Amino acid sequence: MSEMKTLFASKTFWGAFVAVLAGALSLFGYQLAATDQAELVNAISGIAAAAGGLLAIYGRIVASKKIGSGR
Repeated sequence: MSEMKTLFASKTFWGAFVAVLAGALSLFGYQLAATDQAELVNAISGIAAAAGGLLAIYGRIVASKKIGSGR
């Protein structure tokens, strides 16, 4: 496994986050079913991917230097 990704691009991170959230919600009497948890992880992953893409586009627009090989 040589490829790297950010923490927020990790489905494992979001799965753990949702599991902790579901546990916290249960303390207050709310129940989050396993299928709802899986759907929430997929939704958060999609939002994070879209936000990353938008940030990359914004970064390129406001960049002050050209992309190139320097030749």
